Amino acid sequence: MATETVAKPRTSVRVGVQKFGTFLSGMIMPNIGAFIAWGLITALFIEKGWLPVPQLGGFGETNGVPNTGLVGPMITYLLPLLIGYTGGKMVYDVRGGVVGAIGTMGVIVGAGIPMFIGAMIMGPLGGWTMKKIDSIWDGKIRPGFEMLVNNFSAGIWGALLAMLGFYAIAPVVSAFSAGAGNVVQFLVNNGLLPLTSIFIEPAKVLFLNNAINHGVLTPLGVQQSLEQGKSILFLLEANPGPGLGILLAYMFFGRGAAKASAPGAAIIHFLGGIHEIYFPYVLMRPLLILAAIAGGMTGIATLAITNSGLVAPAAPGSIFAVLAQTSRDSYIGVILAVLLATAVSFLVASVIMKTTRHSDEGDLNAATSRMEQMKGKKSSVSSTLTGAGAAAGGGGVGVLAGPVRNIVFACDAGMGSSAMGASVLRNKIKAAGFPDVKVTNASIANLKDDYDVVVTHQDLTERAKPATSSAVHYSVDNFMSSPEYDEIVELVRDSNTEGSVATEGPDAGAGTPGGASASGPATGVAGAAAAGTAVGTSETEASATGTAEILARESVVLRGTATTRDAAIDEAGRLLLARGAVDEDYVRAMHEREQSVSTYMGSFLAIPHGTNAAKDHIRKSAVSVIRYPEGIDWNGKQVKFVVGVAGINNEHLHILSSIAKVFTNKEQVARLEAATSEDEVLELFGKVNA
Repeated sequence: MATETVAKPRTSVRVGVQKFGTFLSGMIMPNIGAFIAWGLITALFIEKGWLPVPQLGGFGETNGVPNTGLVGPMITYLLPLLIGYTGGKMVYDVRGGVVGAIGTMGVIVGAGIPMFIGAMIMGPLGGWTMKKIDSIWDGKIRPGFEMLVNNFSAGIWGALLAMLGFYAIAPVVSAFSAGAGNVVQFLVNNGLLPLTSIFIEPAKVLFLNNAINHGVLTPLGVQQSLEQGKSILFLLEANPGPGLGILLAYMFFGRGAAKASAPGAAIIHFLGGIHEIYFPYVLMRPLLILAAIAGGMTGIATLAITNSGLVAPAAPGSIFAVLAQTSRDSYIGVILAVLLATAVSFLVASVIMKTTRHSDEGDLNAATSRMEQMKGKKSSVSSTLTGAGAAAGGGGVGVLAGPVRNIVFACDAGMGSSAMGASVLRNKIKAAGFPDVKVTNASIANLKDDYDVVVTHQDLTERAKPATSSAVHYSVDNFMSSPEYDEIVELVRDSNTEGSVATEGPDAGAGTPGGASASGPATGVAGAAAAGTAVGTSETEASATGTAEILARESVVLRGTATTRDAAIDEAGRLLLARGAVDEDYVRAMHEREQSVSTYMGSFLAIPHGTNAAKDHIRKSAVSVIRYPEGIDWNGKQVKFVVGVAGINNEHLHILSSIAKVFTNKEQVARLEAATSEDEVLELFGKVNA
């Protein structure tokens, strides 16, 4: 039985910054409603607002007394205290939150300016130190004195922290804020602020944006907004334009699942404000980060030229939130910044996508998984990209509670590997006396949670699990003679014999990480048909479609000339080209498929074929067979037989089934190695007409 191991994540500076940023975000995000409330009050009631009200906006006098208003007290006291309380509570529940808020009050009064950074320091510090102090006499307080000790300890320590904040922390944070503000002003005065996109846009994709946005930009932006009535800093990271431009480029020039899922992703990104949904699209083609940087720089430059900004943070980064927080005199500049950032990002991304070759379909799942690994947790929007739906959140692998009726062998494209593996497994199960058990093959893109058993290559299992969370999963690394096949036969025998008990699969209880699952709505049935296999088609059905010309004599080579894996793929592809079965783009897709998951099958056999996205490059079904008597290295495995595959619908399955039968029989393999003519090869593979 295959044993799955999960690599321990390596710690790195990036991971540390991510965790730090996540912690900062945890203090800010629960209080975003308060920031929005302050922003709306500011936009409406200040002297330059839409509805100036002296008593609310804090300008002018009433009966000779200066108006305090809501704007100043909220930004000076309310918001920092909320942040300090939240930070303390994150560390040590409500008790830590209260002490953190007391400590925050010290830096607020000591600094005299909005103390967001001070609150982010004092809140967690208050919670952590209070927790340590409580641990000193934990379990040692006499009954009846708990409340007295707890209240006085929190009060005394909170007072000391407030003084620490007033005398020590506030001056340091004030100096830092002043220095950072001077740096920002220097960048603005010298027209250098757009260069920050060089750091901000890659940081977003690497999930370092929380540390930048909530740790630096929001505190500085609030201070700038209080002084000037608006701040450009709120839109350095939150501008939805760069991401929208990249998604629009995928809508026009993408392929496969990425192209089909881009419109939905664009809606979620632009209207919903969830920017992380476009990160996998950048990870698929890292060069697209240049498009994001160009769009970000354009947006910032537009804001600087038009002297535009927001009055408060826009969170989430939806266009609605951006417009709601836009300063009264900045609507034209902000809208232009978003539109121009989108246009520039789209143009740069389009050029990159048109001038570089890449298969989108096979990479969206892997890119989404990488995105979630970098994030460190399941993405709330990943199912939009992967089509996993609710099953994507399933953690475990199903337990078999009844007889096995439906087994699927799934691979990336659903054409070659899965068809061969399904044929081998089907024959074994039939030989065991269970002909009614249905064994089919499919692409991972087309998997649904209605199978009893799912068999995949070990590199694809984690992608298949979320979409088939109730099934028993088996991982194999040898398609032709995997020992797991015998275990599956035993599973069928145990579960399908009267009086059997529920059987738990090899991975049951092992759980599955929150990575991406099957590919998105682009693939659908095309996931199987793209590379040539109709889902659920058996070899019997395939044989009825007329495969007389699938494998022809001119497509059999007894002594191949290639000496490397890539050269062998080219040689197999050229035979398909010569038959008029495919075009040159399909051969390139064969290489792309090999880069994602090896097509080595075991028993000295490899069956290179194209990706799902290459379906449009198949003109007719064909198979090529090349023998390499001396063998070639195939990712560390010796291969003597290379079978190139291109299939439309199910026409090629009969030949693949015959090939599978040959390579699971040592005597037949020996005959194939000793064959001296093409006719002998055709006969071994059950060719009806030469």
